[in-house]
Amino acid sequence: MRLHLYILKTLFYLVSISCQWPRWSVLSFLLLTAACSSPADNEPALASYTQWQPITLSFAGPATGEQAETNPFLNYRLTAHFTHGDTAYTVPGFYAADGQADETSADTGSVWQVRFVPDAPGDWTYRVEFQQGDSLAIRPETQAGESVAFDGSEGAFQVVAADSTARGRLRYVGERYFRFTGNDQYLLKGGAGSPENLLGYADFDGTFFGGEEEQRSGEAAADDQMHRYQDHERDWHSGDPSWQNGKGKGLIGGLNYLASEGMNSIYFLTMNIEGDGKDVWPYTGYDERYRFDCSKLAQWERVFAHADSLGIVLHMVLQETENERLLDSGNVGPQRRLYYRELIARFAHHRALIWDMGEENGYAKFSPNAQTTAQREAMFAYFEEHDPYDNPVVVHTHAWEGARDPVIEPLVGTPHLNGLALQEGTPAKVHSVTKQWIAASAEAGRPWVVSLDEVGPHYTGAMPDEVDPDHDTLRHEVLWGSLMAGGGGVEWYFGYRNANDDLGLETWRTRANLWVQTRYAVEFFREQLPFWEMESADELVADSAYCLAKPGEVYAIYLPPNTEPVLDVGATEASYTVHWFDPKQGGELQTGEQAQVSGSGRVPLGSPPGGDVSRDWAVLVRKE
Repeated sequence: MRLHLYILKTLFYLVSISCQWPRWSVLSFLLLTAACSSPADNEPALASYTQWQPITLSFAGPATGEQAETNPFLNYRLTAHFTHGDTAYTVPGFYAADGQADETSADTGSVWQVRFVPDAPGDWTYRVEFQQGDSLAIRPETQAGESVAFDGSEGAFQVVAADSTARGRLRYVGERYFRFTGNDQYLLKGGAGSPENLLGYADFDGTFFGGEEEQRSGEAAADDQMHRYQDHERDWHSGDPSWQNGKGKGLIGGLNYLASEGMNSIYFLTMNIEGDGKDVWPYTGYDERYRFDCSKLAQWERVFAHADSLGIVLHMVLQETENERLLDSGNVGPQRRLYYRELIARFAHHRALIWDMGEENGYAKFSPNAQTTAQREAMFAYFEEHDPYDNPVVVHTHAWEGARDPVIEPLVGTPHLNGLALQEGTPAKVHSVTKQWIAASAEAGRPWVVSLDEVGPHYTGAMPDEVDPDHDTLRHEVLWGSLMAGGGGVEWYFGYRNANDDLGLETWRTRANLWVQTRYAVEFFREQLPFWEMESADELVADSAYCLAKPGEVYAIYLPPNTEPVLDVGATEASYTVHWFDPKQGGELQTGEQAQVSGSGRVPLGSPPGGDVSRDWAVLVRKE
């Protein structure tokens, strides 16, 4: 059998090309390219993958290690160029030790990898650059080094179309909501904002409490015991990922639990050095800045891939307010560029990923640590330039307007920033503050996706069911307050004064009632409303009520207890159907006193089902 030149080169250098799709895998690229060709053309068969399916290219390169004198993370640069017709992606690669470090804990080896997710069916080709040079990994791509090992390797594979309902990549599309390519669905987040130190997990290699200084007043206390999530080991299922003879089951099971409750996002830090927790970092040590822990990051990838398979958005927060200036004094210098490059190379391929540039960014209380506006814009621009997939970029805010507004106002309309991960310390202000930043960004010509990703007061957040079983305030003012303002969703932060708080959480079951109410709200929006076409229109309803409207067609109204159910339908006479929804108990749409109303101007909608006005209701009004 004759092989084309690029296949020979691939066979020499390519260790494997394998799918990382959870629960199943395909034959390696080597096996497929070595398969017998058809008699007609005597050409080898190409590997075949499905659109949106993650692919890993593994190459045999220089034998080295995490602590090698020639730093493999800094002084080598692996880049793969993928091409399909007029579509081209330039994807950074990374040093992977022995290629199985999640299982072996290896810190040496000769395997180098690139991860890629094809977004279109058809024939794809790739060409690989692998070079060595002083600090080459963080130098401009135009500056070449010395050609090494498999530099110049080429290959090809085929991609078949995914089902039309398949979820593609989450993108910023210049609107108020992020949208998935593929099925074109808009995202409404409903998920967990705690623990922020999710990755401070005992089953990850090289993970421990690294801090020594005392807790500052008003900060969450860090426990030197790692997360174990043992309660969720019962939620791990046969066939789910684990590593090293059963490690990881608690965290994998926890993700299963959240997905089973309808949650679709999770917020977590990738570095909290000198911050709260002091137990999460990608490096080989707490004080290291230029070398990465291959086995730890491979284990993180196991978890992230499983979250992706469950439909859970990865909200990756890249720093804390306390360590904004830890890398390069806040600049996008050598340390920060290397950190960002490693994260992009290893994790940017995930289809539902949001890069968050920093928790409580610019918090005035820690002004010696705060970055400047120019430094923030440089971070945003780095991801715009280097993330091949254009994953959304947001920034987390402080809770109080005096600390938040001076930081955020200069960023309105700035290129490369797609939204806010809003923190608000007063639940009653969530609705108005969400509307404030949606309006300001739209007026500047670059609409932001504004999600409520941390609610105060900071010491309580979303309390456990045993303390606050009904979650009435959170449901009224935060969940529905955010969504009815046109917000992009809610992630729940757990404060630091209750059991299973933000840093100390061991089981998400402590907020089971809150997950249910969150799911009811998100499902109502997804199933009943063209919410992406609707705008906040509180002026059409009674004081204290919220309204989201596509005027003249469909209206959603949220009524707190004892609020008059009226709606201004405009000057044109028309008939409308009226249905009621129970935000606390969920269920089907219900009919109240009046199933239909007619008229113009301010129209009474009748009483709710059973005449119970002492509780909150959502009302769906549609033009007939």
